[in-house]
Amino acid sequence: MQELLTDLLDEHGDLAALVSGMDARHWHIETGFHGWTPWDEVAHLCYFDEAALQSIHAPADFARESCALRERVDAGEAISAIARKHYGALDGPALLARWRSVHESLIAALRQCDAASRLAWYGPPMGVRSFASARLMETWAHGQDVWDALGRRRMMSARLRHIAHMGVQTYEWTFVNRGLPVPRQRPFVELQGPAGVVWHWGDEAAAQRISGTVEDFCLVATQRRNVADTGLRCEGDDVARWASMAQCFAGPPSDPPRRGERQTQGASVLPA
Repeated sequence: MQELLTDLLDEHGDLAALVSGMDARHWHIETGFHGWTPWDEVAHLCYFDEAALQSIHAPADFARESCALRERVDAGEAISAIARKHYGALDGPALLARWRSVHESLIAALRQCDAASRLAWYGPPMGVRSFASARLMETWAHGQDVWDALGRRRMMSARLRHIAHMGVQTYEWTFVNRGLPVPRQRPFVELQGPAGVVWHWGDEAAAQRISGTVEDFCLVATQRRNVADTGLRCEGDDVARWASMAQCFAGPPSDPPRRGERQTQGASVLPA
């Protein structure tokens, strides 16, 4: 658990370092994620890190405010618009400073939690480990939007193992969430990480298989890439179908980018 929280803090640090080097113009360029800007991406992460802190320290307040948030979303208000209203007075550097403070407080609070406890969230309560993994996944995925918008590639990290595990664990849920029958057999997943490490999930004798880099798998599971734009190898109709719609995050069914829609292109617009 402590290693996971260190990884979460490091994931935050990588994105914070990237955006701290941006000028005012870059804070407001459009990313490939529903037209959000880097400011929107950081605001979103800050908003839900604050909600996570509230869930830990004031669960009754969280329950009340999470219901209010659902009502606003059900009424048609976009999550991005809600975050803009909440932090609208802050420019990029001020928003980043607030997120740094909130995130560090969240890590400190999670370090004090019993690893066996469960925390209220937007749906069923989550175990603390799953809760921290979900925050890491969100930070990495929304960070990817910023890296893409800036035309930058980032180094593959061993922290991706946590996100890949979430991707594998949400195999059945991806189908259930869409009202589709769940395939009888789980796939075997083999992913290459940094420094030559290889991670496995499932039965190696399974006919349904997916293999490739952990980065490509995480890009597909978080819907930052269409599987056709990655080097993932899918063997079997069920696993190919899963890879075409994999969704490791909560919420209603969401569609991945169209083929060719989300790719890092062009030269870096920031110093490497």
